[in-house]
Amino acid sequence: MEDEVMNNAAENDIAAAKPDYEAEILGIIRSNASPKTILNKLEDYHGNDIAQVIGTLNSQERKKFLRVCSVEMLADVFEHIDEEDVGVYLNEMDIRKAAAVVSELETDTAANVLHQIEKEKRALIIDAIKPDVQKEIRLIASFDEDEIGSRMTTNCIIIRENLTVKQAMSELVRQAEENDNITTLFVVDENDEFYGAIDLKDLIIARNTVPLEELIVTSFPYVYATETIDDCIEELKDYSESVIPVLDNMNKLLGVITAQNIIEVVDDEMGEDYARLAGLTAEEDLQEPLAQSMKKRLPWLLILLGLGMIVSSVVSMFDKVIAQLTIIMAFQSLILDMAGNVGTQSLAVTIRVLMDENLTFKQKGHLVTKEMRVGLCNGLLLGCISFVFVGLYLLAVKHRTAMFSFAVSGCIGISLVLAMLISSAVGTLIPLFFKKIKVDPAVASGPLITTINDLVAVVTYYGMSWILLLNILHLG
Repeated sequence: MEDEVMNNAAENDIAAAKPDYEAEILGIIRSNASPKTILNKLEDYHGNDIAQVIGTLNSQERKKFLRVCSVEMLADVFEHIDEEDVGVYLNEMDIRKAAAVVSELETDTAANVLHQIEKEKRALIIDAIKPDVQKEIRLIASFDEDEIGSRMTTNCIIIRENLTVKQAMSELVRQAEENDNITTLFVVDENDEFYGAIDLKDLIIARNTVPLEELIVTSFPYVYATETIDDCIEELKDYSESVIPVLDNMNKLLGVITAQNIIEVVDDEMGEDYARLAGLTAEEDLQEPLAQSMKKRLPWLLILLGLGMIVSSVVSMFDKVIAQLTIIMAFQSLILDMAGNVGTQSLAVTIRVLMDENLTFKQKGHLVTKEMRVGLCNGLLLGCISFVFVGLYLLAVKHRTAMFSFAVSGCIGISLVLAMLISSAVGTLIPLFFKKIKVDPAVASGPLITTINDLVAVVTYYGMSWILLLNILHLG
C-alpha cells in the first residue's frame, strides 16, 4: 500500500514538473515583445508544439504570429497541421510570404495545400513560386489522390552511377542544401533510370579507392507512382526503409515515399475503412457542416430503414408466439446482440484477409469453414452458459417451474448456437461476394451484415420458440 502511495506521488510530481508548452507559447505570442524577440523565443519550441497552439489563437493573434515567424519556422509548423487549416492560414498571409512558405513545404504537402486555397490567390502564389518548385508541385498534383505518386516528395538525394566516392560525397553536400532526406542516396544511370541505393554510413566510411559500384544496393525496394495506395499499402508497411523510391512507368526516379508519408497513408486508409464499415462515404470531422454529414450518412440509413421494416414485419409474423409466451421477448436482445457481434468479428477478419489479392478459391473456402467452426464452438459454449443461467434466473427470480424455465433457456441456448453459426457464415460470405462483383466490401458490408444478422436472429429465435415451446412442448 505504501509503495502504491509513493508511486502515485511520484507520478503526480512528474506531471506537475512537465512544462506547459501551450501556455508558454501563448504567453510569448501575446506578449508586447519585439518581433525579433518573439521569434527567438519561439525557435526554442518544436514545430508540433507550436502547431497545437495556432488553432487557439484569435484572428488578430494569428495574423501577428504569421507576420513574426520566419518562412522556415512556418513551413516546419505547417507540416504538423491539417492541410485544410494550412490553406486557411496561407489565405491570411501576404502573397510573397505565402509563396515562400509553400516553397519550403514538402512537395506533396505543398501540392495538397494549394488545393485548399482560393482559386485566385492560388494562381498568384504559384506564379510567385520558384520555377523548379513549381515543376515539382505540378508533378505531384498530376497524380490522382488514390495513386502513390500523390503522396511522394522530391526531397531526396540523387546521384549518377558513374561517380567516384569523392564525387558522390561532393554531390551529397551540394544537394543537402536543398534536401534533408540524406540517410539514403539514390542512384540513377545515364538515362535517369533507377539503379539502386547507397546507405549514407557506407558512403562516409568508404575509402576513395573503393568503386562506387560496391556500395550500391541494386535490390533496394521501390514502387511505381501510378500504383494505387490500396494495392501497395501492405508492401509499403513491410519495408523497413526510411525512404522508398517512386518510379514512373519508364523506370525513371521521380521522388520518394518517406516513413512519415507511409504513416499518414496507413492512418488515412484505416480512417477510411473505419468510416466505410460504419456505412459512411468518407470520414467526418468536427468542423463539417450539418448538411454534409447528413449527406454522407443518409444513403445507407435509408437502405437499412427498409431492411429494418422487413425485420419488424418478420417479428409480427410470430405475434401468436409472443402473445402466448411473452417472457421470451425479454431475451430477444441477447440473441440479436450475440449474432451481430459474431457477424462483425467475422467481417473484420474477412476484410483483413481480403487485402491479399492473391487468395485462391481454396483459401477462401477455408476462411468460410474456419469462421463457421469458430462461430459454432463459441455458440455451443455460450449456449450452454445461457441454458444454465437463464434457466436458474427464471426458476429463482420469476418463480417459474423447472420444466418451463429450462425449456425456455434450452430454446435460447439452441437459438444462440444456430444464430452465431449462421451469422459467422454471413459475416464471411457477404464481403467475399462483394469482392467478387468488384464492390468494395468495406463500404457495403458493415451495416448490411448487422441488419441481416438481426433478421437471422429473429427468425432463428422465434422460429425455435414456435417449434420447440409451442408445437413440441405445448407450453403456451
